[in-house]
Amino acid sequence: MKQNKSLGTPSALQQLGFFALSALVLMIVYSLLRYALFQYNYELVGDTPTATFVEAFINGLRFDGKMVAFMIIPIGLTFLCRPLMGWRLIQRLWLTIAACIAIFLGVLELDFYHEFHQRLNSLVFQYIREDPKTVLSMIWYGYPVVKYMLAWAIITAVIWFIFKLIDRITRSENSKKYPFYVQLIIFIICAALIALVARGTLRQGSPLRWGDAYTTDSPFANQLGLNGTLSLIDAARNVSNRSTVWKATMPPEEAQQIVRSMLLTPNDHLVEADKAVIRRDYQPNAEKTLPIKNVVVILMESFAGRYVGALGDPNHITPNFDKLAQEGLLFTQFFSNGTHTHQGMFATMACFPNLPAFETLMQEPEGNNKFSGLPQLLSIRDMNDVYVYNGDFAWDNQSGFFSNQGMTTFIGRNDFVNPVFSDPTWGVSDQDMFTRGNEELDKLAKQGKPFYALLQSLSNHTPYALPKDLPVQPVTDQGSQNEHLTAMRYSDWALGQFFEKAKQSPYYKDTLFVIVGDHGFGSPMQLTDMDMFRFNVPLLLIAPGIQEKFGKTDTTVGTQVDIVPTIMGRLGGDVRHQCWGRDLLNLPAGDKGFGIIKPSGSDQTVAIIKGNEILIRPSEMQPKLYHYQLGANPSATLLDNQQQLNSLKPELEAYIQMATQSLLDNTAGAEAAQSDK
Repeated sequence: MKQNKSLGTPSALQQLGFFALSALVLMIVYSLLRYALFQYNYELVGDTPTATFVEAFINGLRFDGKMVAFMIIPIGLTFLCRPLMGWRLIQRLWLTIAACIAIFLGVLELDFYHEFHQRLNSLVFQYIREDPKTVLSMIWYGYPVVKYMLAWAIITAVIWFIFKLIDRITRSENSKKYPFYVQLIIFIICAALIALVARGTLRQGSPLRWGDAYTTDSPFANQLGLNGTLSLIDAARNVSNRSTVWKATMPPEEAQQIVRSMLLTPNDHLVEADKAVIRRDYQPNAEKTLPIKNVVVILMESFAGRYVGALGDPNHITPNFDKLAQEGLLFTQFFSNGTHTHQGMFATMACFPNLPAFETLMQEPEGNNKFSGLPQLLSIRDMNDVYVYNGDFAWDNQSGFFSNQGMTTFIGRNDFVNPVFSDPTWGVSDQDMFTRGNEELDKLAKQGKPFYALLQSLSNHTPYALPKDLPVQPVTDQGSQNEHLTAMRYSDWALGQFFEKAKQSPYYKDTLFVIVGDHGFGSPMQLTDMDMFRFNVPLLLIAPGIQEKFGKTDTTVGTQVDIVPTIMGRLGGDVRHQCWGRDLLNLPAGDKGFGIIKPSGSDQTVAIIKGNEILIRPSEMQPKLYHYQLGANPSATLLDNQQQLNSLKPELEAYIQMATQSLLDNTAGAEAAQSDK
């Protein structure tokens, strides 16, 4: 490698200066990225004291140091050979590339955290696995990509010149040549320092873990203390080896007994108990059925309960849903099982929970299993079906998964002719989808057979591509949420249009409509460490006679896995199933309901909600118990109730353990799999 003739090979001490200053620059880069993330999501600060975020930044130094320690290793190795110390151009290139990647990920993380309230994790790889064209289109149209790339290029150029300046000030024309043992001593010191910083802690046992950043009561501050690059690397290590599959915490017999006590009611009778955990025959009470023949499930994209007027929000985002809520039964403490649409799909329709390592179940080999969900249970009743969706059914393997479960008719983006609006990323608008939904349901009704349908909206999703002439007033007073809430208001309008037309159709009086959000989304206020607003969604049932039998509202806790058994309970007739939920309208007296939830991502954090309490169990930390309140004045209070914690924790762990075993053993269907027989 040809060296600059004006400067000689640096001495060992000069190289040590280059080593130290370069590490300092990288540390400053990460601190500035953390500050940018803090400012970009400043609305999450709320009334949290400044000292809490000072603590978060101090915690962040340990995680940044761990990442920088790995990045600086090639510079440390040069102490073993004096000529290598002179190859500064290669060293500067390496450092600049490392900083460039860190800056790129930091810029990416600004909106990633704003959307998911999580540092970079396995969600990045989930999106990469999907259709690249759609993902790139979503990013291009949804975010200021050109502005970000320009800022990235400028900052990278500045970093290059900073390393060049450090190179100049840490060597001279006549550098002193030290004996090799001096270089060796410096190498040993640097290696020990790198090892110590990379370990991140002086304690015995495990090195620095993500849980070490969770030292405050603020979820935002705790997340801020992490390093996004490091989180992404950890997620990458776990993508292919399924290391996040739930590890059993109790004997199978004990876990099975707990799960059965959680899910079985007096109307359930176990069958094939030696082969399946909760396969049972369900006999609904005749007096709790409804005079219905058809079922229409409407899965609303990002329909967060936090912004639904009928659940207490005062901002008039969902006037049509609020009006419909006066006609049906509204569940006020309902939750999604996960935080992504595909999790809402298989939980709602296949009646199976979101589990660690299986967040993308519909795309996994286990997604080929037969589940005792709505398609399977209603197909054997000889009911026709239709699935109407704005987008492409290849996304999330929807057509493959649901056709395997028993659905036969799919209407997607390529089946719409002259839509009112179509965006290049996802497909047609919600008003197009609901208009086509009206048409398809009328067609099914004319065939004379009972039917079931799934209508899925999409406009309320980044990049929120909406018609130019909006039929609703844009939201302008909610800061960074304006665009999202405008899309939600538009989706609500399209839902109202659908029902206006549906009410004119003869089938309406014989139909149960189930309206539910696929998941919520983050808001400036985070409710508990689990960020419950990302899970809280409305569940509204509209059917003839439903209010007369069940009232207008229900405070029973439920999640999407409860939807199928609740539907079957209204249809009536004996049914064999293995749903991981229950009929919410046929529970024993005093039963407040429960739900198991898990956010998207590669860690094993799970939670159980029971009544107004939620137990959150992270994978590397002690569980926390909160009392929460939803509605117009949401709140959460950390509880010190060891007895209740000890009661809920085994229920949560047993549920996850047995559901995972059921999935892996392919025994989650209503009937025995071939491998069982």
